[in-house]
Parts: sequence; structure tokens; C-alpha cells
Amino acid sequence: MNLADMLTFADIGQLNRIADYYQCECKPNSKHELIQSILTTLGSKPFFEQQIRQLNQADQRFLNNLLFDPRQYYGMEELIAIARQSMDKKESEAGSSPRDLIVRFTKSGWLFNGTTQQTRYLYQVPKDLKLRFRDVLSTHLRAGIVKTTEPAMYREEYHLMAEDLKLFLKFVQQHEIAVNAEGMMYRRSQQQLMEHLHISEELVGKAGWRFGYGRSFKDYPDRFALVYDYAFHHRLIREEQGCLRLTGSGEEKLGAEKTAEMIQLFRFWLRLYKGAVPNLSSIVYWTGECAENWSTRESLFQQIGPFIQPFYYDTAEDIYDKRIIKMMMHLGLIRAGEHEQGRVVQMTAWGLKLASSCRSVSADVAPIVFDK
Repeated sequence: MNLADMLTFADIGQLNRIADYYQCECKPNSKHELIQSILTTLGSKPFFEQQIRQLNQADQRFLNNLLFDPRQYYGMEELIAIARQSMDKKESEAGSSPRDLIVRFTKSGWLFNGTTQQTRYLYQVPKDLKLRFRDVLSTHLRAGIVKTTEPAMYREEYHLMAEDLKLFLKFVQQHEIAVNAEGMMYRRSQQQLMEHLHISEELVGKAGWRFGYGRSFKDYPDRFALVYDYAFHHRLIREEQGCLRLTGSGEEKLGAEKTAEMIQLFRFWLRLYKGAVPNLSSIVYWTGECAENWSTRESLFQQIGPFIQPFYYDTAEDIYDKRIIKMMMHLGLIRAGEHEQGRVVQMTAWGLKLASSCRSVSADVAPIVFDK
């Protein structure tokens, strides 16, 4: 339902609250005049853009989370969960509550109750407002991006992750790989494997914390941890009797087509990292919107960073650099290089296609849960 339809179904009390919020000049007892005044006010592009610019960070994150949530209706508890996810520790300590966010969005006419007996206690965002919010946010974010020329050298990994998945499966097929009680390959086997892959990584040391980004993230380097978790989750490999073995499904996977595999790896990554970065789909989408041309990583973070919440010891910038930009490069979504203006990135054609698909990626898909 669009905004005009929802205003028609709203009672005169709610219409007056929205009109007061926007300081509309109209008769408070005329429903028709209230609706026309609200539509005229929100129909002004400069006014609408000003409303976006005036949002605080919690409001921005709440709006962003709603824009990328595919659900048509929300119960109050669901809205509270989304609002709580949008607030950082400082905002909570300052006395703000999730309900404050919901009340502000209701007063502004961005959230409405359902119109039927079954949906009267549920909430929804007008469909046309969602589209306008996305367009305005895109323009606002792109305006702050620093563009550059192509760097002299840059790195791009294309579909190498899908190829390395096959190389890993072949390595398991051809070698007797011992694992410890927790299912981890010993360092000697890891080092041998790295010499077989297109993209080699340093092995994980004993110092520092590693959790929240997958089952094997604590034991293996970032990129390989994703490949390993993907293979384990899809039962391409199994850990049994102190050894790592290839399954029948793993043997079949050796002949899989690379493009389809990369799409599956990308979707798996979105789910695997969802626990730590709940709005990862939207971050990928906005990066695609802002980095169609060569752009500085610093300006990308300045614009998109406010949507990211810290995760334990990972700051928002750590998450954007190490968990998002770095993994987007491994997945073939971006190319990265060094420029006189600093680190720069650009979306690949493949990356733009996958990033645009994030508009319809279900935000309520459950994170990956591993079976033993």
C-alpha cells in the first residue's frame, strides 16, 4: 500500500499528529485537507531530502533496516527488535529506547497500522516511501564519495574462490588429512593446502580473539574459513575418526559450474556473517551504489560506516575493512588498489549485479547453524 492509501485509512487523530509533526497549515477537523496537506509536504523533494539529512544515526540505521527487510508487516516485538539493533550503547545510555524510535517514525507518517481486522495491530511502511527513501539515501551517500582515476596497479580475484573450493576438495580427496579433537586440520596440513590454492593466506596465530564469523573462523584464516564452512555446511566434507574426508556430494561438486558456485558462496557469506553484521546485505548494496567508479575507501566508510555497529572487539571500521571490503574482494565483487589519494576500490560488473540483488535478499533468513 502507498502513502496516500494509508493516510486514507488513518483516523483523524493520527492525521493530526502527522500534520503537527510537519507543521502543516490546514484545518484539523477536515480529513481531506489533512491528507492533501501531508501529501503536498512530503511530495516536496527538497523537504523530503531535508528530513533524511536531519536523522540521527539511530534513526538512519532503523530506517535502513526497515528498507531492506522484506516483510510487509511487523508486530510490535519485531519492530522493537529492529529498533534495538539500530541503537548503540551510547544512545541507550543517553536514555533513548527502541519505542522512542518507533514513536518518531509513527508520528512522521513512515509507519502505519494495518488496515484490516487481521493487521490492525501490525505495522507497515508505505511502499512508495520505501522507494523514495532508497533513492534519496542513495543520492545523499553518493554525494560524499571521493572519486579517483584508475590506480597504476590493483588486485582482483574474479571467481578464484570457486576454483579454490574445488582445489580444497581435491586436496581432501588425494591426501590423508588428520584433524584434532575439535575437527581442525593441523598446521602442517594447512600450510600444504595453502601452497595448492590460488590465494594463499597466513595461518592464524595464537594471539588475539577470533569468533562470530563462522564455525572455523577461530582456527583458519578469513577466506579459507569461509570456504571450509561452506564445504562443511553443504556436507561436501566430513570430520570423522580423526580425519577429514570427501563425501559423495563433494565428489559431485568437483564438476560444478563456477558462476553458480560463486553466487552460492556469496549468499552463504551473507548468512554466515549475519550474526555479527545483521544488516550486511544493505552494506553491500550501498557499497555497490557508491563505488561504481574508483572511490577512496576512506570516503566509503565515512558515508556507509554509520550503518555499521561494532561487534565485540571489532570496531565499525574494522568490520567494514576486514569483514566486508576484504571479503567482497575475495568473492569477486570489488577490485582494490593503492592511489595517491589512499586506498581505493571499485565494484566489478559481477559485483554490481550481486549488490543490486541485495535489495531482495531476505533480511529475516536465519544465520547459518552448523550441524555436528
